[in-house]
Amino acid sequence: MSTLGVYNKKHKVTVVGSGNWGSAIAKIVAENAKEHPELFEEMVQMWVYEEELTVPTTSKHYDPGSKFSTQPHKLTRLINHFHENVKYLPGIALPSNLIANPSLQESVHDSTILVFNLPHQFIGGLCDQMKGHILPYARGISCIKGVSVDSQDVRLFSESIGHKLGIYCGALSGANIANEVAQEKFSETTIAYDPPPMDSRNPSRNPTPKAGTPQGHTPSSSQLDLTAINEHKDAKGKTSKVKLIVPPPDLAPIDHNLLQTLFYRPYFHVQVVSDVAGVSLGGALKNIVAIATGFVAGMGWGDNAKAAVMRVGLLEMVKFGKMFFSTSVHTETFTEESAGVADLITSCSGGRNYRCAKMSVERNISIHEVEKEELNGQMLQGLSTAEEVYGFLKARGKEDEFPLLVGTYRILQGEVKVRDLPDMMARK
Repeated sequence: MSTLGVYNKKHKVTVVGSGNWGSAIAKIVAENAKEHPELFEEMVQMWVYEEELTVPTTSKHYDPGSKFSTQPHKLTRLINHFHENVKYLPGIALPSNLIANPSLQESVHDSTILVFNLPHQFIGGLCDQMKGHILPYARGISCIKGVSVDSQDVRLFSESIGHKLGIYCGALSGANIANEVAQEKFSETTIAYDPPPMDSRNPSRNPTPKAGTPQGHTPSSSQLDLTAINEHKDAKGKTSKVKLIVPPPDLAPIDHNLLQTLFYRPYFHVQVVSDVAGVSLGGALKNIVAIATGFVAGMGWGDNAKAAVMRVGLLEMVKFGKMFFSTSVHTETFTEESAGVADLITSCSGGRNYRCAKMSVERNISIHEVEKEELNGQMLQGLSTAEEVYGFLKARGKEDEFPLLVGTYRILQGEVKVRDLPDMMARK
C-alpha cells in the first residue's frame, strides 16, 4: 500500500504487551513487517510478562509423551517454540518473525516504533522501566482503550505515555474483538496520529495532508525548515511540555502512509485520522453507554429502547469531546469512524459491560455482584469510567448537560431505578 520512497535505515517495531489483544496486534505488525522489507526490519519484538505454565491438555501442541508439554516452561519459550501464545491467544498461529522477549529493556532497544498494548494501570511503571532504554526519536501507538479521568482533568493514555518517555504517541481504537481479529475475520479500526511538525512537514518529505488542509501551497514547497521545531500541540491545543527529537532523515517518516502500511491487512482495515482525543474518548465513553443499553435490555424493552439509548449516548459522546477538547475533536470521529459509532454498536450488542448490566437487571442483583460472579477477577471498565466522568462533570456543574452519562452513574449508585432512565433522557 505504501508509496513511500527508499530510505537507508529501516524501522524496528516492538509491541509492549502480549495479552490476547497484544498478541493479535503483534501478529498483524509482524506480518506487515515481513511483507515490507523496504521499510521495516523483519524481526518484531513482543515484550512478554514472564510466567511459567504447562501446555494445556486442550492445546493441539500437547503431547503426553513429551516433557515439553508435561512440565512447566517459561511462556516466552513456549511462544517462540510453538509460534503461538498458548495462554492468551490459543489456537492462533503467530508469524515466525515475531519474537517473544521477557526483557522490557532488550525488547525496546533501538526500536523506532513502539506499540503499547497492556492494561492501563501498568503504563506508569513500565514507562519508568523503559526510560533511558529507548531511542529519543522513537514514536508510539497506544492500543489501550479509554482515558484517565478525575475531578481535575481528562488525560489521554497516549499523552501519558508520551510525557513519561519524552516521545510522541498516537492511539489505535475501534470495534476490535481480539479473537475475531486474530482469526482474520473482517473488521476495521481507527488510528489517530497527528504527526509532529518535524516528522511529516520536513520540506524534503511529502506528508499526508490532514482533512480540511487547504491544498496548493504545501509544507513540501515551503522554505521553512520545520525540523528545527521541537514543539508540538497536545490534544487540548496547548504546547506540549515534551520536547521532541527529530528522527534521522534516512528513516521513512512516521506519518499516515507508514501507519497504514504497518497495520493494514486484508482482514483488518485501517483509517488514519488526526483526532487523538476523539478516538481515545470513544473507547472510554462507549462503555458507559453500553451499561445503559444493557440495563434497558434487561428490562425487556426491546431493540427500539436499545437504539434510543445508543443514539443519545452517541450525541453525549460527541458533546463531551467538543466541550472539553474543542480545539482537536471532530464530530466525524464519533459518527463515521470505527473508534466511534462502530465500537459503540459492538459494545452495546454483546460487550462485557452490556452483558453484565443486562444480567444485573434480570437477576435483580447489583452489577458489582455480576462482575464478581462472571468475570473471573476481571474488572468492568465502564463502572470506574462512569464514576470518574460523573465526578469530572459535577466539578464543573455540567451534570444536566449529560443526562445519560450521569443517569447511568446514578443507577449504578442506587439513587434512581432503571425505569427512570427514559425520563432522564427526555429532551427538556
